[in-house]
Amino acid sequence: MSTTPEEFIAHWTASRGNLRRFLEEHALPPVNDRAQRTAGEAAARAAFTAVADSYELEEEDFASGVATVSGAFQAADATQRAAGHNTTNPSPTPATSTAAFFDVDNTLIQGASIIVFATGLYRRKYFSLRELIPVAWKQLKFRVTGNENADDVEEGRQQALEFIKGRSVEELVTLCEDIVDTHMSDKIWPGTQALVQQHLDADDQVWLVSATPVQLAQILARKLGCTGALGTVAEVKDGRFTGRLVGDILHGPGKKHAVAALAAIEGLDLDTCTAYSDSINDVPMLTMVGHAVAVNPDRQLQKMAQLHEWPIEDYRSIRKAIKTFGLPAVLAAAVSLTWRVLRR
Repeated sequence: MSTTPEEFIAHWTASRGNLRRFLEEHALPPVNDRAQRTAGEAAARAAFTAVADSYELEEEDFASGVATVSGAFQAADATQRAAGHNTTNPSPTPATSTAAFFDVDNTLIQGASIIVFATGLYRRKYFSLRELIPVAWKQLKFRVTGNENADDVEEGRQQALEFIKGRSVEELVTLCEDIVDTHMSDKIWPGTQALVQQHLDADDQVWLVSATPVQLAQILARKLGCTGALGTVAEVKDGRFTGRLVGDILHGPGKKHAVAALAAIEGLDLDTCTAYSDSINDVPMLTMVGHAVAVNPDRQLQKMAQLHEWPIEDYRSIRKAIKTFGLPAVLAAAVSLTWRVLRR
C-alpha cells in the first residue's frame, strides 16, 4: 500500500493538536503555489520516511499505524459525545515522555474481551447463537491452553466488524458501556490494575493497546483512569459502521506499528517506556520498549521472558485448577459456565 503525502497529512491532522505540531516541525505545509506545494509534499514525504525509519518500520507499516492512531483518537471523541461527556475541554495528556502500554486480554482482564463483546451483541440480537458458538469455542481453547492463536484473533475481529455493520456509533457505545460495567469490571486482574495505578501515580501516560474494538477499550481505559486506548478501529460513515477496518487489527506487529505512531505523536521516549502482555504474539511491542513485563504469560512468552530476564507476573488460577482437578473436570465446568452466560 502506497501512502501519499496528502493521505499522511490527513491522518495526522485528523486527530490531536500534537499531530499538527509534529508536521510543522518535520515538514513544510503545502501552500497554493504549485512549486511551493510540490516542495511541501516532498518535505512531508521525507518526514514520513525519516520517522518510519527511526522506528525501523516500512513506510506502509508506519502509515497503517498512523491510520490506526488517528482513527482511535476520532473514535474517542465520538465515544465521549455518545456517552454524554464533554469534548470541548478534554483532560490534557500528561506532559511526559514515559508511558506504559498494557495489552488487555488475559493481561488486564481474565480471558478474551471479544467473547464478552460477542455475548453482549448476541443478547441484543445482533446475530444468532449459531454464529456465536465458534467465537465461544475459540475463547474456550484460549482459556484452557493459555495460547493465543493469531488466526482465531483476526477471524474474531473480522466477525465483530461484520456484526456491527450498519449499526450506529451511539448504539455501540451504549452497549460497550454496559459490557464494561456489568461483565468486564469484575474480570480485571487486581494485580494488573495495581500496576496500572503505579504508572498513573508516577504521572506516566498509560495506554491500553488491544485488538478488541476501540470503543470497548477506550471505555475500559476511562474507567481505570488511563490516558487512552488503541484498539481495532471500525470505519464510520455518517455515524454508522461500514464493516470495514481502519489501519491495522492490533495484534502482533499491528501493535508495534500503532505504538510507534503514538510515540511519534506524543513525543514518547520508548527506551523509558514499559509494555505488559501475556502473549508471544506481542513480542514486537514488548521488544520496542526499554522495559518488558510478562503478565500471565503463555508458555512461549514465559520462556522468552526467562531468557531475556524480563519480570514475570502471574495472577492466574486456572492452571492450578487443571493440576488439582484434571483437564476434563475443568473443561466441563467451562462449558457449563459458557452455557449459563449465554442463557442470561
